[in-house]
Amino acid sequence: MFSYRHAFHAGNHADVLKHLVLIHSIRYLQEKDGGLMLIDTHAGAGLYALREGYATVSQEALTGIDRIIGNQDPQTNYSELQAYIDLVNGVNPPDRIDFYPGSPFILAKLLRAQDRLRLFELHSSDIDLLQQNMKSLHLDRQIEVRKEDGFTGLKSLLPPPSRRGLILIDPSYENKQDYFSLETCLAEALERFVTGSYLMWYPILNRNESLQLPKRLKAIAERYGRSWTQAEFRITNEPTERRLQASGMLVINPVWTLKAYLEKLLPILQNTLGEDAGASYQLLSNQT
Repeated sequence: MFSYRHAFHAGNHADVLKHLVLIHSIRYLQEKDGGLMLIDTHAGAGLYALREGYATVSQEALTGIDRIIGNQDPQTNYSELQAYIDLVNGVNPPDRIDFYPGSPFILAKLLRAQDRLRLFELHSSDIDLLQQNMKSLHLDRQIEVRKEDGFTGLKSLLPPPSRRGLILIDPSYENKQDYFSLETCLAEALERFVTGSYLMWYPILNRNESLQLPKRLKAIAERYGRSWTQAEFRITNEPTERRLQASGMLVINPVWTLKAYLEKLLPILQNTLGEDAGASYQLLSNQT
């Protein structure tokens, strides 16, 4: 249950998609002055070294952030990625990408004075690293780290006092139970806070639990009368699954600009991160 470490996968193509959607959503919500509650149910360590330790085993950053930063096509307009690029560059020395900010670090870097951040993590090693990384930001009044299961702990924070919130749910799915726990978690969360923005990341794998998950999550959203937007991105289409080739984001109560943003973003990702003719993307939404 606790063998998964996101450090092996930091900065890969899935992180790129997830964090671009996350940043766009938060920046739009922050156009209003009201405070935001930002929640990450499966936080990980928060900041990852890319050139040493776990990340060097699979070197997945080569399929993600390294291509974004180091191999930009001069014929492509990367303005849709600029906020993300600036944030990644901001945690690195000049002209080098030695570190990758995980979702907690990105969320923390985007905090305004009126916003609050709550992070859940259970892994015995990652929780210590997460606490250290968050303390280094000197935002103790705004950030709280909880050593709890985010699936069950989320409902205790809902609805937030401000009635404005964004919740990121991105478990490892190493345990098949995560697929079903996510469904329960989402239904409980919507029961308490139906207007919150819920961002859910999922791997695209050739197994029933993975293939059925988006449909089941959309059914929950529609049961509560909520809008959704779904984006999937694949870097290749190999017959075997020796590595993660594709992932998706399902957003419930998406900011109204998200679909238009993804229409511009996904072709850029295909062009920049796609490895061969098997690269593709899909964008679906029930927004009117």
